[in-house]
Amino acid sequence: MFRRTPRLFAATLAVAALALGACAEKSPDDAPTPGGTSATAAFPVTVGNLTLDKRPEKIVSLSPTATEMLFAIGAGKQVAAVDDQSNYPPDAPKSDLSGFQPNAEAIAGKSPDLVVLSNDTNKIVEQLTTLKIPVLLTPAATTLEDTYRQLIELGTLTGHPDEAADVNNRIKDDIAKLTKDLPQRSAKLTYYHELGPELYSATSKTFIGSIYALAGLENIADASDADGKNGGYPQLSQEIIVKANPDFVFLADTKCCKQSPETVKARSGWAGVTAVKNNQVVALDDDIASRWGPRVVDLLRAVVDAVAKVPA
Repeated sequence: MFRRTPRLFAATLAVAALALGACAEKSPDDAPTPGGTSATAAFPVTVGNLTLDKRPEKIVSLSPTATEMLFAIGAGKQVAAVDDQSNYPPDAPKSDLSGFQPNAEAIAGKSPDLVVLSNDTNKIVEQLTTLKIPVLLTPAATTLEDTYRQLIELGTLTGHPDEAADVNNRIKDDIAKLTKDLPQRSAKLTYYHELGPELYSATSKTFIGSIYALAGLENIADASDADGKNGGYPQLSQEIIVKANPDFVFLADTKCCKQSPETVKARSGWAGVTAVKNNQVVALDDDIASRWGPRVVDLLRAVVDAVAKVPA
């Protein structure tokens, strides 16, 4: 697996503008039919400056989040190739194409009729446009509204507008169900979200931070980027974290960096942190915690489940 270092992770999000669940676990009755087309879909369609005269049948996705979105809205059979980091769903047609260092010639070799990107690295959008390859740029989300909008845009361009609207409604419904019975507390519980063992984190002004806010948590990283100069992704220190004494530690570096409640407890000075003492160090799935697609519900569920275990 690609080692998403926090530094690269934060830089990628800054250039792009960046962590699924119930909507991904829908029953066969309400799941969109793969490759199916909404009855109301009609072409040509336009999203921003991009117009497609007909439904794309050879889509290349160079964004793991976009890949998840495309399959969630029923456009999976139209996807010809995905980048080397798109590992969900498992049957996505993974290739050696890179979303971090996109190569126009390699992409063109797939003969795509639509390319979806989250970053315009090396002016790849201009390069592909020169080759007359349609491109949709879907930057990393900063709010849930960005997620909803991108799903609708992809639904429009792929001929699945109704399915995309259904996915959005399921996400909204699931979020409402997860948050409606959260206990009322006299003081907010605090948390530290770890992007990697180098102690990079994400503030409340990021997409990740907005998910924790839905669970009523207070972010200890906010003070470390009060002026926003770090783009919402400051590097903390051991001293800052231990002094802040968070109620929770959420680890988004369990796959890339083999971090766990045990490795956190073994860190110098961390044994006395409330999250460690109360067994409230939560191991997240790195992929789910770093993407802004339909499985965002899974991230919120992990957070809500952890919070619910703490007496009000």
